[in-house]
Amino acid sequence: MFLKSASLASALLLAGAAQAQVGITADLGTTGAGFHLVIPMESNLNGRFGANMLNHDFDRSTNGVDYAIKGKLRTLDVLFDWYVRDGSLFHLTGGLVYNGNRFDATAQPNQLGKLVLNGNTYTAADVGILKGRIDYRKAAPYLGIGWGNALANDNRSHWSFNADLGAFFQGNPNVKLGSYGCTVSKEVCDTLVKDVAAERLRLTDDISGFKFYPVARASLNYRF
Repeated sequence: MFLKSASLASALLLAGAAQAQVGITADLGTTGAGFHLVIPMESNLNGRFGANMLNHDFDRSTNGVDYAIKGKLRTLDVLFDWYVRDGSLFHLTGGLVYNGNRFDATAQPNQLGKLVLNGNTYTAADVGILKGRIDYRKAAPYLGIGWGNALANDNRSHWSFNADLGAFFQGNPNVKLGSYGCTVSKEVCDTLVKDVAAERLRLTDDISGFKFYPVARASLNYRF
């Protein structure tokens, strides 16, 4: 779905900009690998429209529970670069990001094959699979600064570079966590449900400080 949306957006933007000077960028940074189409809006204002993606797997421990996390970073953005004076490569950037980032987490038992949830100890066989998902608000405002202009006419070459530094506001995390396949008595399974709910709240509190997603990105530009 993400790739289809990105392809459709690119096709529409290319069609609309067919008669205008445009640039295209290849990006690499904290949002992953991607591209942007650059279109002139005003004399000192460019619009950038693009998509970025990255798969990133890692391990993290929180509240005494180890998680194997599969991160899927997916963003679409509409950005506007304002060049503070004529001929300057320095720009202020604002815009909106569609934040499709998500993290799928699966709890891993310790070396003794146990999980400790809310102070209670369970065997991995008792718990079954403890897994969850973390995602964020979809519409995220972006603010940043940068250096470079893919549409600068003073470039002897059609090639140039751009750098961005900023952040988008993703807000509080949406955390889902559940146990699937409890194999013990109903009484123990009911207690497990309560302990998993307490773990979800602790996990939410642990990551609630990451309301801003940092963006550091380098781009290779080509001007048509």
